[in-house]
Amino acid sequence: MNTDLLKRLCEMPGVPGNEHRVRDLITSEIKGMFDEVTTDPMGSLLCRRDAKKKGAPRIMLLCHMDEIGFLVSHITKDGYLYLQPVGGFDPRNLFSRRVLVCTDQGDFKGVMNPGGKPIHISSPEDRKKVPEVTEFFVDLGMGKAACDKVKIGDFVVMDEPFTEMGDKVVSKALDNRIACWLGIEAIRALGKKGRGAEIHVAFTCQEEVGLRGARTAAYAIKPDIGLGIDVTLACDTPGIPEKDVTTTQGAGFGLHVRDGSFIADKALVSEIEAIAIKKKIPYQRTMLAAGGQDGAAAQQAAAGARAVGIVVGTRYIHTVTEMVDKADLQAALDILVAYLSEF
Repeated sequence: MNTDLLKRLCEMPGVPGNEHRVRDLITSEIKGMFDEVTTDPMGSLLCRRDAKKKGAPRIMLLCHMDEIGFLVSHITKDGYLYLQPVGGFDPRNLFSRRVLVCTDQGDFKGVMNPGGKPIHISSPEDRKKVPEVTEFFVDLGMGKAACDKVKIGDFVVMDEPFTEMGDKVVSKALDNRIACWLGIEAIRALGKKGRGAEIHVAFTCQEEVGLRGARTAAYAIKPDIGLGIDVTLACDTPGIPEKDVTTTQGAGFGLHVRDGSFIADKALVSEIEAIAIKKKIPYQRTMLAAGGQDGAAAQQAAAGARAVGIVVGTRYIHTVTEMVDKADLQAALDILVAYLSEF
């Protein structure tokens, strides 16, 4: 398993609207793998692999590049940075975090904390309060000099390393650099197979703020089949009711049937399930009551498409400790290669 590529993808900063560094990394990695590679006006990287014959079915893999993060919204006269989130954060996970502030002048390390009193001088009532995301600020440790180095609109990501822990990998931004890794590695593994279909891998932008890049990309490509590649919840941890587990790590890739944005094509679910059974690729059907993913954009673009999600169960989503099981990641890769090889 090419974990070095996954590490480089996860550690590369790129929040909605600022995916250019991730896009450049992917571009360098996929040289010679596609017949055409373009960047659309929104910043999504659109990669096409031609079929042997005209009129072949058009299959689109949607893999979003962006991670949740922040944009600098205010800089105080003393050089403290206030932020607006781009993506969904739980403020309970933001206390005392190391961050990276990415600017045109370079990247600066900082620390994030909420305004207010430290524990030594706070009251019991103070300590019960969970601040809003907008109450957190970043300290770059350079005082007023920050005013000359940082601009409104510069972006901020968590500054945490990729780590392997036995059968698991842990990192920030596994949502959704997992999909970018799968999009690259599936085409690499496919080799000369699958030329009976025109395959598009769209590395999309701004998914975390509303599937925006996927919508424009899908309208341009007009796929017959859309495969939304993403993470999903793995709540197989203490304190979660059994009915809310969603996926169990180590039980295989997730065959995503429904979430708040789309309902998968029933026949397509059955097709992929049959391949998984035939090839003995472990899988689990998954559903979410809320949330969304790029497969919905493919399904609803232009005249519509058949769509399904291929997902990887991830613990602690939208934190710096996102965790996946390598066996589930391998199963997701295996089913993508097996399905595309059918054409």
